[in-house]
Amino acid sequence: MIALTRGIGVALVVIGIGAWLLAGGPGTSLTALLPAVLGVAFVVLGLLAGKESLRRHTIHGALVLALLGVIGTVDRALPLLTGGEVDLPAAAWASLATAVLCLVYLVVGVRSFIAARRARSGASA
Repeated sequence: MIALTRGIGVALVVIGIGAWLLAGGPGTSLTALLPAVLGVAFVVLGLLAGKESLRRHTIHGALVLALLGVIGTVDRALPLLTGGEVDLPAAAWASLATAVLCLVYLVVGVRSFIAARRARSGASA
C-alpha cells in the first residue's frame, strides 16, 4: 500500500499540473491545481507510512483522503460519463481521472485491510 499511495500521489500531481497548464497556466484559476494538492498529501502520507509505527494511521488517513477525493470530484466528472454538456473539458477530464484514481485506491485499500484482518484472525485461531 505504501508504494501505491506514493504512486497515486505522483499521478495526481501530474494530473493537477497538466490540468492547470491546459487551463492556461500562470494567471489562471488555481482550482485546476487541486488534484496536485491532493497528490502532494498522498505522497507525504506515503512517505510517513514508511515508518512502521505510523503506517496504519497514515494509510487510514490516505483512505479518508481518497474518499474525499472521490466525493469532491465525481460531480464534475459525471457529465463526461453521461454525455452531458461540459463547459471546461480539461477540468472535467482531470476530475474524472482524479475520481478514478481515488476510487481505485479506496477499493485496493479496503481489500488490503480486509485481508490483513483475516490474516490476523486466522493466525490467532
